[in-house]
Amino acid sequence: GGSVTQPRKSTIMEFNDLIYTEKDGVATITINRPEKYNAFRNQTAEELIKAFNLAGWNPDIGVVVLTGIGDKAFCTGGDQSEDSHEGSYGGRGTTGMPVEDLHTIIRDIPKPVIARVNGYAIGGGHVLHILCDLTIASDNAIFGQVGPGMGSVDPGYGTAYMARLVGEKKAREIWYLCRRYSAQEAMDMGLVNKVVPFDKLDEEVDIWCQEIMAKSPTALAIAKRSFNADTEHIRGLGVLGFQSVKAYYETEESKEGVNAFREKRKPDFRKYQPR
Repeated sequence: GGSVTQPRKSTIMEFNDLIYTEKDGVATITINRPEKYNAFRNQTAEELIKAFNLAGWNPDIGVVVLTGIGDKAFCTGGDQSEDSHEGSYGGRGTTGMPVEDLHTIIRDIPKPVIARVNGYAIGGGHVLHILCDLTIASDNAIFGQVGPGMGSVDPGYGTAYMARLVGEKKAREIWYLCRRYSAQEAMDMGLVNKVVPFDKLDEEVDIWCQEIMAKSPTALAIAKRSFNADTEHIRGLGVLGFQSVKAYYETEESKEGVNAFREKRKPDFRKYQPR
């Protein structure tokens, strides 16, 4: 009835950093910050949590798609033009930004979440696609972490869970060297389910969504929770890890990363090595 749909519509209108749509059982959450390469700020993370809540518990929705606006970027992590590091400014949560809460809700909603990777998936944005149940990428997508090169790190799902996907050696390579990987390389290492040309991306995502929509929602929910149960301890590592990262963000060593980024120079981290 009207009383049920009315508040839902108003919630949808509220979004500033996102576009939220529901169609044929699919909820699509699009990060809408093209001028920032779809990097997230505190408000973006809060809105993403709200959007996943909205889609995750709506019985009419069977699949959730997470993506970014345009053809340049899926998500490039924390917005470095904000006050401080990825995750450490404003708001709430251990490190300020509710990154942990966002990671958690992607896993907690009882619906499959598909990352539609349409460009750069870098840093905190790379971790978001990793946390989605499935990833479909366009052939122009670029993947990678930046943390240790920026005086930052994701001590939870972004490291420990990534190793489940690509294996320990590859996961350590991705984090220690901070290189960029093509969509095909990402697929070869198990980070991505499918790579298609950019102009076929929507079509491919739609095919996957419709196949999922034809399946028993309860069976899917049990399957998702069963997969999650096996890696649930990583949440504890993450909470503990983010607490130490918060302290690390206050150090000169960590601040050197952001300062160097802003001053367009190479950071000199070695001088902060404890003697």
